[in-house]
Amino acid sequence: MKSAGRMGIHYLQKLHASNVPKELVEKGQNRVIEASLTLIRERAKLKGELVRALGGAVASTSLLGVPLGHNSSFLQGPAFAPPRIREAMWCGSTNSTTEEGKELNDPRILTDVGDVPVQELRDSGVDDDRLMSIISESVKLVMEEDPLRPLVLGGDHSISYPVVRAVSEKLGGPIDILHLDAHPDIYHAFEGNKYSHASSFARIMEGGYARRLLQVGIRSINKEGREQGKRFGVEQYEMRTFSRDREFLENLKLGEGVKGVYISVDLDCMDPAFAPGVSHIEPGGLSFRDVLNILHNLQADVVGADVVEFNPQRDTVDGMTAMVAAKLVRELTAKISK
Repeated sequence: MKSAGRMGIHYLQKLHASNVPKELVEKGQNRVIEASLTLIRERAKLKGELVRALGGAVASTSLLGVPLGHNSSFLQGPAFAPPRIREAMWCGSTNSTTEEGKELNDPRILTDVGDVPVQELRDSGVDDDRLMSIISESVKLVMEEDPLRPLVLGGDHSISYPVVRAVSEKLGGPIDILHLDAHPDIYHAFEGNKYSHASSFARIMEGGYARRLLQVGIRSINKEGREQGKRFGVEQYEMRTFSRDREFLENLKLGEGVKGVYISVDLDCMDPAFAPGVSHIEPGGLSFRDVLNILHNLQADVVGADVVEFNPQRDTVDGMTAMVAAKLVRELTAKISK
């Protein structure tokens, strides 16, 4: 996967070595970018028109896949996750009703605008600065079609930065974030990469896109993680004190005085007994029901969410973690749509 992830860079090096004019390359890249955004724009417009025609929806969840894995510091399998999550959602092994009784077959509850074509963009030589902007713009295109709200399928956790940035900018102010993860992902620039999946929340906090950031499930944190947390005023809830914090975390009320609440779920927030198909296996995590209790009981206007770091290459043969990710997407859909 690493060699595949570098294909775009190698392709551009070959073009430059062949003395292909820079302007020609840039024009080609711009065409690919515009085609990518056009596809998201038109699909979002179609789904938005459908939801508005049916009527009755104040907020409606729309899936957007971002199959990006190259900013992972270890394994890059999360790039393959979005289609596996969709497959698990609609595989027929369970019905299409969420635990709270919302029907996912109703397009007023859930639609899908497809994927940002990350690999195709990188193969065209688009660098990460532009790629992050394309992801942000894609999220904004979804949000322009009221009442659609984005639920993003990762991908590694680096995608949360451009997604949160887009949501905050589109709504016109900071939001509160509930972040479930084994790691705080708040390094300044892990291994020198400012877009590392381990640095996404540093970028979010630096940008002023969040008023409150609550991190739950933390059990792999070092000195820098704690210092960065203090620097940005992050509320970090570690697993070693979860039994003490449980009542508070299962009765959260967020978003008052800001533009809404964003939820980011890294699958490794859970103990590997529940979600083995992740790149960074970290024992001692939340149970699946712990996560659902936190989400179900949360009092908030949820304006967007992501489910990230599912690695199909490490999943069980029967796709256990894919089903876990799919269930989370279903229950987050119920939380967003109204």
